[in-house]
Amino acid sequence: METAFNGSKHSNFYLQHSVKQPRLTTSIRLHGFPRGFLQKPTLSKSWNTKLSFSSAMAPFFGSVQRRGIHVLSPNLSTPEMTLEFLAGAEDEYNGIIINPESLPSSANAFASALRASLSVWKLKGKKGVWLKIVSDLADLVPIAIQEGFEYNHAEPGYVMLTYWIPNEPSMLPLSPSHQIGIGAFVVNDHGQVLVVKEKCPCRCSDVWKLPTGYINKGEDIFSGAIREVKEETGVDTIFLEMAAFRHVHHLSFEQSDLLFLCMLKPLSTEITIDNKELQAAKWLDMDEFIEQPFYREDEMSKKMIEICVRAKCENNYKGFIAQQLTSKLDDDKLSYLYYHG
Repeated sequence: METAFNGSKHSNFYLQHSVKQPRLTTSIRLHGFPRGFLQKPTLSKSWNTKLSFSSAMAPFFGSVQRRGIHVLSPNLSTPEMTLEFLAGAEDEYNGIIINPESLPSSANAFASALRASLSVWKLKGKKGVWLKIVSDLADLVPIAIQEGFEYNHAEPGYVMLTYWIPNEPSMLPLSPSHQIGIGAFVVNDHGQVLVVKEKCPCRCSDVWKLPTGYINKGEDIFSGAIREVKEETGVDTIFLEMAAFRHVHHLSFEQSDLLFLCMLKPLSTEITIDNKELQAAKWLDMDEFIEQPFYREDEMSKKMIEICVRAKCENNYKGFIAQQLTSKLDDDKLSYLYYHG
C-alpha cells in the first residue's frame, strides 16, 4: 500500500491540512495509524484547519461518540470529506480560548467545526475551553449548549460559555459573584458631614445617609468614591483612607456585595444634586447625623459611622491607605495595594 502524508503519496488515501499564517504547530496521533503518521493542526488566533480524505481512509477513524459527535464510517460513494476546525489559542492552563472573530455564521458549519475541534482538543489532552459568542451570532448559543458548553457570564454584547474536557470536576473559575460598592464619608472644616436623601423606595429613602454607589468596570475603589460624590452632589474631593468594608451575601440576583467605606477630604463645598437619583443633599452637623433613629437601630451602619468618627474627629483610628505598585503576578500592571498606613 502506498500512502500520501505531508507530501508523500500513497495509493489508498490522501491526508492534507492547510493552515493560515501564523502557525503554531503541535502533533496529534490518529488512532489506527502507525506512530509515524501524524497530522499537525494549528492552535493560534488566526488559523483555519481542514482535513481532506478519501472514503478508503474512513476505517482508520472508527467511531467518535462524545456529546453528539457524528460517527465517521466508510462511504465509498463519497469521494472526499472536509472538516473545519475553530480558530483558537492555548492559554497558560492547558486550555483553549476560541477566537470569537473566526466563528462561522452558519449554524451547520459552526456545529460541525465545534464537534471536530472538541475531538482534536480531547486527543491533545486539553482541559478548559472558553467560547465567546457576540450578540450578532446569538443563534449559535443553543448549538454550543447542546454540545455540552455551560454559561459562565454575560456582558453587553456577548455571552461567555465554557466546556471542561477531562472526566473530572471542572477547575474553571465560576462566573463573577460579587458586586462592589462604595460609601463616602466627607467632613468639611466645620465638622459637618456630607449627606444625601435618595429617591429610591427603600427603607432608608427618608434617611440622611452617606453618598453610596457601585464602582465602574476597570475603576479603582477610591476613584469610584470620588466620582460618586461628584456625580451625586457636585462636591470635589480627594481620597484620604479606607476606614472599613462590609461583606454580605445573597442580595440582588443572589450576588454577594462588598461595600468599601472611604474617607474623603472636600476640595469644594457648594452642592449641586443629581435630581435623577437624589431628593436632596446638604452638610449636616455630626451630632444630628448620628442621632437619626435609623443609625441608632441599625447595628452595621452604626458601627461604620462610629469608625469614621473615631478616625476623623477623635484621631484614634487609622484606616487603609492606597499605594500604587506593579506586580509580576499581574503582568507588571499598575494596581493599588490597600494597607494600614
